[in-house]
Amino acid sequence: MIDNPRSPRVRAVAKLAKREARLETGLFLLEGPQSVSEALAYRPELVVDLFATPTALERYADIARRAAAAGIETEFVSEQVLEAMADTVTPQGIIAVCRQFPTSLKDILGNEPKLIAILEEVRDPGNAGTIIRAADAAGADAVIFTGRSVDLYNPKVVRATTGSLFHLPVAVGVELESVIERTKGAGLQIIAADIKGANLLDARKTGALLAPTAWLFGNEARGLSEEHYALADSAITVPIYGHAESMNLATAASVCLYESAFAQRA
Repeated sequence: MIDNPRSPRVRAVAKLAKREARLETGLFLLEGPQSVSEALAYRPELVVDLFATPTALERYADIARRAAAAGIETEFVSEQVLEAMADTVTPQGIIAVCRQFPTSLKDILGNEPKLIAILEEVRDPGNAGTIIRAADAAGADAVIFTGRSVDLYNPKVVRATTGSLFHLPVAVGVELESVIERTKGAGLQIIAADIKGANLLDARKTGALLAPTAWLFGNEARGLSEEHYALADSAITVPIYGHAESMNLATAASVCLYESAFAQRA
């Protein structure tokens, strides 16, 4: 059992909470039983190390079985060591170190996608991770992070996906202008989710969401710049019927993605 919170190995894992360490190693931190379980179920080849307290591994016996089936050895650690490794204040007893695995834009567009989410300058990790989760739930084919958005492998982004990160392709680091040009070339319409756009209900009535679509979501505070807004084929806004000043980006994105999913699958 690893029981020294200051050991070099423990510190190396803890450093993965920082972007610099992730860039240097090509690894990222995966916390919690749900995310670890999804990684073992869908992409076990990505798991480099698996750490757990004896109590947690006994509680989550399915994780132990999946790890053993994939030939991955679980290393026992003390509660203090797990706390030192974790990015969260109250870790749930299980942590994995995984290899990063971004998908190329070429591969995404080569699979004839029907529904994509593009994130331009989305900076909040919780929003970014939740959009990946919503895209997964809506049956989207991929998510694309431009280079101005939050790091996909930020621990908070990873946690917010609750394992959906391992279910669908995600491209990172591309420039929006290139994404728009190549996505249009692949036969998808670009719809900006923007307050200046047409009412979502009108788009539903006209059948505008039936075609293969890439939704473009901008910054939480500023939305899309005028330059980037002009790159879209059209724009749609989610109406607010109550007294809320605005809608959370991830919530609005979930509505938009599901509207396309409903239209395309009707």
